[in-house]
Amino acid sequence: MHELNLEELSALLAVFERAGVEANESTEGQLLGRIRTLHAEKEELASMDFDDCLGGACKL
Repeated sequence: MHELNLEELSALLAVFERAGVEANESTEGQLLGRIRTLHAEKEELASMDFDDCLGGACKL
């Protein structure tokens, strides 16, 4: 299955926002929560400086 990139996740979050979906126990709310989590993880990875990990200085 195709993994969504940061731009696609951002677009989905915008769609949920325009639709007025809130994170709650509904199926839509649960999906929104999962998308927010994935988006945050992708943002964190995009902001990491992997040059700092040269020589085993850090672990992913």
